[in-house]
Amino acid sequence: MLRFILAQNLTDEVTDVVTDNVTFWSWDTIVKYFEDSFPTVLDFLVKLVIAIIVLLVGRKVIKLVRKFIRKFLNKTNWDEGVKQFLDNMCNVGLHFVLIMLVLGKFGITASSVIAVIGSVGLSVGLALQGTLSNFAGGVLILILKPFKVGDYICEDTHGNEGTVSEIQLCYTKLLTVDNKTVVLPNGSLSNSSLTNLTQQNKRRIDITVGISYDADIRLAKQVISDVLEQEKNCMTNEEPYHVFVDSLGDSAVVIGIRVWVKTEDYWETRWRITENVKYALDEHQIEIPFPQVSVSVKS
Repeated sequence: MLRFILAQNLTDEVTDVVTDNVTFWSWDTIVKYFEDSFPTVLDFLVKLVIAIIVLLVGRKVIKLVRKFIRKFLNKTNWDEGVKQFLDNMCNVGLHFVLIMLVLGKFGITASSVIAVIGSVGLSVGLALQGTLSNFAGGVLILILKPFKVGDYICEDTHGNEGTVSEIQLCYTKLLTVDNKTVVLPNGSLSNSSLTNLTQQNKRRIDITVGISYDADIRLAKQVISDVLEQEKNCMTNEEPYHVFVDSLGDSAVVIGIRVWVKTEDYWETRWRITENVKYALDEHQIEIPFPQVSVSVKS
């Protein structure tokens, strides 16, 4: 009897809970909930549509403004790297203003964003440490000008080299001789050594060639000098060339060649001189030996 009474009471309590839940989620309650929420949802949708319109129109305006800025920069005599850097700065600044306008449609003000950034300033600073270092490096590159767009540089730390095609806010792009793009952070470029191969208007070609110990050194030097005299790109009128005995190797007398050319003619002239020296030495039967090892067998 006691079990029956307890079971009946438990059933009544469960029924009351289910009834209350059904009452809570009744149709009238659901309708009232949506009626109360509709103005808020509608207001949010209106703000969202306006924000999307502002974003789309803003991007079009930014493109037009950047086009005008580029035309202005192209009319100046400023360095190409400075032009690219300023263009990137304007791009970042305009997009920041656009983002603030979009956030403003949702009631988020610039002061609120600045306050949030300030409250997490240390974390943001640590997270952006590398980016800020690269940005500072880009500014230093533009001020100190160790290289400019169009220069051929060699980064000594990792051996990356190529022609500078673009100097951005945080990165510098190099175009290699085999048409690859190498992206280097400005921070590492400003803090490490590099070699600018085209900053000067002339370069010296250094070539060494070995001749046999049995060969006539004077004749070999004269033959090489004749090759240099016939080379049109050699700056013999401004800088004298030198042909000399550089060292005495294990199997050859090493002849050194030094001649000055214009920077833009460096590789073409170097290749041609090397080839013509080989032809001239062969023509005069001057041997270019290869390493030899004498082996004696004792029985």
